[in-house]
Amino acid sequence: MPGLKKRSVNLAGHATSVALEPEFWTVLEDMSKERRVSLAALIADLDSRRGESLLASFCRLSALAFVQAKAGGAKKKKA
Repeated sequence: MPGLKKRSVNLAGHATSVALEPEFWTVLEDMSKERRVSLAALIADLDSRRGESLLASFCRLSALAFVQAKAGGAKKKKA
């Protein structure tokens, strides 16, 4: 698996960066397209809901949940 890809985002008026594997960035981009928001807006939303979790970890878990929900929906359609 390739290394981490770092992206800069502005959260609550503060510049920060998030480092994730490219595969997670791809899923987050898909999430933002489905929600019809920018990637920055999606990350800001995730940041507002993450509680005590690290932002990168919460982004990964959110991406995983998104993929699992899609897979679950696909399985139901096949049945």
